[in-house]
Amino acid sequence: MSSENPSTLKSYVDSATGLAQRAVGTVTGNPSTKAEGEETKAQAAQEHEASHTTAKVGSVTADPNTGATATDNPKRNNGTWDQTVGSAKESLGNLTGYEGLRREGVEQNSRGKAAEAEGQLKDWGEGMKDRAQGGLGKVAAAAKGDRTEEQKWEAMHDQGKAQQRGAEADMERRA
Repeated sequence: MSSENPSTLKSYVDSATGLAQRAVGTVTGNPSTKAEGEETKAQAAQEHEASHTTAKVGSVTADPNTGATATDNPKRNNGTWDQTVGSAKESLGNLTGYEGLRREGVEQNSRGKAAEAEGQLKDWGEGMKDRAQGGLGKVAAAAKGDRTEEQKWEAMHDQGKAQQRGAEADMERRA
């Protein structure tokens, strides 16, 4: 795999390159070209997987590939808390036969799910925006030859990626 940060786009390009190399090797009967294509394709799969990796500690998502971190929208954590408390109230209401407590728990759990989903969508959207803005800013700074400005935009891109991937990981876990 390359020494650069993993990139989803790069993984797609490498995968296509690997398929082309394999096809050329098959058509020409050259086993080394075919094997090189298989290796490029395998590296692309690893790169794609690495570009989607995040780690979560509390309310902070980190991208181990870039070191960028992003703090979760507070609605995500508050929503999770409301779901937990709501479920406990609902269970206690069921156990004791107290219908008011059970209904209150169901409502709080429902509000928690909605708040968590809203926070996830906000984080995902802000992450996408920061990734795009950071990527465009980096290109503009590189065109000007301003390495300091380029690093600032790259950091914004990486933070947006961590934020987006963290929200995606939470959404997948909940699905």
